[in-house]
Amino acid sequence: MTASNQVLVVAEHDHGSIRTATLNTVAAALQCGAEVHVLVAGHDAAGASKAAAAINGVSRVLHADAPHLANGLAENVAAQVVALAASYGHILFPATSAGKNVAPRVAALLDVAQVSEVVRVLGTDTFQRPIYAGNALVTVQSSDPVKVLTVRVTGFDAVAAEGGAAQIETIDAVADSGLSTFVERLVAKNDRPDLGDAQIVVSGGRALGSSEKFAEVLTPLADKLGAALGASRAAVDAGFAPNDWQVGQTGKIVAPQLYVACGISGAIQHLAGMKDSKVIVAINKDPEAPIFAIADYALEADLFAAVPELVAALG
Repeated sequence: MTASNQVLVVAEHDHGSIRTATLNTVAAALQCGAEVHVLVAGHDAAGASKAAAAINGVSRVLHADAPHLANGLAENVAAQVVALAASYGHILFPATSAGKNVAPRVAALLDVAQVSEVVRVLGTDTFQRPIYAGNALVTVQSSDPVKVLTVRVTGFDAVAAEGGAAQIETIDAVADSGLSTFVERLVAKNDRPDLGDAQIVVSGGRALGSSEKFAEVLTPLADKLGAALGASRAAVDAGFAPNDWQVGQTGKIVAPQLYVACGISGAIQHLAGMKDSKVIVAINKDPEAPIFAIADYALEADLFAAVPELVAALG
């Protein structure tokens, strides 16, 4: 098998399991080449490697294990990927914060042009990606010997996490680059689904007016629906919601089964992050709110009255 037919997916994982974004990226990889390999770079990550081997469509898992790979430092992960690059025609990353951190470094070290936020594979060298905050799609053809791609996970249906039986190969880890040092990780912990993986998302905008109103009005609805909580950039910038709740072009791109937008006008940057949701419900008292143009269900009402009524109706 030639390098051009082999595709490398750089996995996102927590050392014990594989994150859902990797499954969407494997789906894109299967359209790029005949043989898909997955790189699991970490420390004491045998569990993640076993999970990667079970992914449907994956033929080989490359497991690089070293203490300096434990925290996903971009410089070290990029060096690990570059050490393998000669064997591949395509290298794919999920277009998440982690993938966007590593992929440009890999592309620069290989002296190739990265193709970002791929939503469709038209051929082994031809891809579609959104521009103008998702209002247009551009077709990009790459003549680089290695195609470095980030994959917008909402553009591809995830492959099955089970059913595969890939070979796991332990590879030598690259040396610590010494260019960066892990200091601390602060993780927001709650019992809700992760925003990026949630099937239902309840989001609020600046109209809520305060973090207290977010908790008072939206939390009961999210609890009833078993939903993740999200927010517009305006709400985050105003301090009403934490940064990791932000949905939009500069936040998280989501495509849940149900997206409930409360007091969100629908700026183009926000729509870019959620317009692929299967069902969109918008509650806004402004009849001219742009979000109504893409909503499947639009309720022109004061959210402070409508949301509690909805919670009550849900029992």
